[in-house]
Amino acid sequence: MQGSAKGKVVFIAGASRGIGQATAVGFAEAGAKAIYLTARSEAALGETRALVEAANPETACAIAACDVTRAAEVEKAVTECVARFGAVDVADANAGYLGPWVKIGETDPEGWWHNWEVNLRGTYHVIRFTLPHLIASAKRWAAEGGSGGHLILLSSIGAQLLMPGASDYQTSKHAINRLCEFVQTDHGADGIKCFAIHPGGVPTELGKQMPEAMHAYLTETPDLAACFAVWLASGAADWAKGRYLSATWDVGELAEMQNRILQDDLLVNRLRAQV
Repeated sequence: MQGSAKGKVVFIAGASRGIGQATAVGFAEAGAKAIYLTARSEAALGETRALVEAANPETACAIAACDVTRAAEVEKAVTECVARFGAVDVADANAGYLGPWVKIGETDPEGWWHNWEVNLRGTYHVIRFTLPHLIASAKRWAAEGGSGGHLILLSSIGAQLLMPGASDYQTSKHAINRLCEFVQTDHGADGIKCFAIHPGGVPTELGKQMPEAMHAYLTETPDLAACFAVWLASGAADWAKGRYLSATWDVGELAEMQNRILQDDLLVNRLRAQV
């Protein structure tokens, strides 16, 4: 994907470690013009910025402390990104939360809802405040014969599962998949390309919050999800916009299934009933 992000400005929420950090490095290696990094800790973001600068000294990089659950902070960060770098061509809503796995009848109400505050409300805030700039990007790149206006939402295979004790996390990720579809329905005509992605089983700090028995499935590296995000933002998979995709899938095989996926409207949330 070398050179595939040339000229693009990338906004990443949740970029201080793990998948978000690897994604920032991935876009730098792909030649991004600039990368704007946010997370709650500005100090932690400094490490990611250093990695970005080492990966590509020509990629400009800025950081800002930002809590995605606070609309005003996200709006301010996006505004500062545009003021500094002139655009948002790719937005990556990577910030997430996973609390203890507890059966619904034993959950702490505030803790249960916090999953939704971070995973869904936080994702919505990134969507809401980057969309006007992504729409402008899509139009500008289309006029130049390229592809812009890419929005990547971090979902999970958990969105498709029913694991005892994971009701807060898995339902919030399921909702992200549906939100992705709504973004595409509302703004597809504006040139937006939105994707909800499963990053693979990655042994991040968040992933290790799962019960220990699940750790055997954490076999991927953050680089896999990062490279998948860079590939999506290259325009190679624009035909799959509005869908749930997994970084663990072979992209060549996915491309070969394009006609079937579109014809049967696959990789979306639907209820099918036989009469």
